[in-house]
Amino acid sequence: MSTTATITETESAAAAAATGDITAANILRQFGDEVNTAVIGVTPEGQERARAAPDAELAGYDEEQIRLMDEVCIVLDKDDTPIGSASKKTCHLMSNIDRGLLHRAFSVFLFDPSGRLLLQQRASEKITFPDMWTNTCCSHPLGVPGEAGVGGLEASVQGVRRAAQRKLGHELGIKPADVPLDKFVFLTRIHYKAPSDGKWGEHEIDYILFIRADPTVEPNPNEVRDTRYVSADELRAMFEDDNLKFTPWFKLICNSMLFEWWENLDSGLEKYLGETEIRRM
Repeated sequence: MSTTATITETESAAAAAATGDITAANILRQFGDEVNTAVIGVTPEGQERARAAPDAELAGYDEEQIRLMDEVCIVLDKDDTPIGSASKKTCHLMSNIDRGLLHRAFSVFLFDPSGRLLLQQRASEKITFPDMWTNTCCSHPLGVPGEAGVGGLEASVQGVRRAAQRKLGHELGIKPADVPLDKFVFLTRIHYKAPSDGKWGEHEIDYILFIRADPTVEPNPNEVRDTRYVSADELRAMFEDDNLKFTPWFKLICNSMLFEWWENLDSGLEKYLGETEIRRM
């Protein structure tokens, strides 16, 4: 490919990302074999290529967090339709995000019986958004059977519920029996983009899940630095503390609908259910 052609393609990709033209055709043309079109998992050839390739982008980070960057996220078009799958690393590089690469995520808000919200502070070892306070659990359904959610919104929500149950165990030591799948309440999806630093960031369609539970919490120190149950007023006070930092998706959710949902946790949450539109933020 000539230099002129390369520049033209790069400019075209940036324009497509800026205008929201995140389609299967555009993504697959730009990323080629970095996106596995089978959605479920990655090819053996792709796994071998990933293991063999030197990984300068991940040099110096925590070994366990580097290992987790091999997990396979679900690559989406702008309407939340799965295009394929790609590594967590591929999906979180800002150089790829700025060209429109988009993946599926979830955010769990776990409330105790008295209505307090469980927050976590992300571990210092995390590659993206270390040491920031956020909602109970934030992660990704994987491109694997049971979580990929191919076949419409209902299947996607169920896949996200399974992923949420898995990650609550991994990050916070919460047993599946304490967070049954049918107790996760799906509220909405948000589409947002946020940098972590110059290298890493997020570009996600994020499924918002509420659950009421009283679990035993045993945080994984490689994932979670601290936890805290808070009331709505206590969370508002935390936002006023300049010494605390919060993840961008958590702030977006709080500044839009969280406190209204929270006020109706006991008596009127049903009126917010059944939303099918994606909130663009």
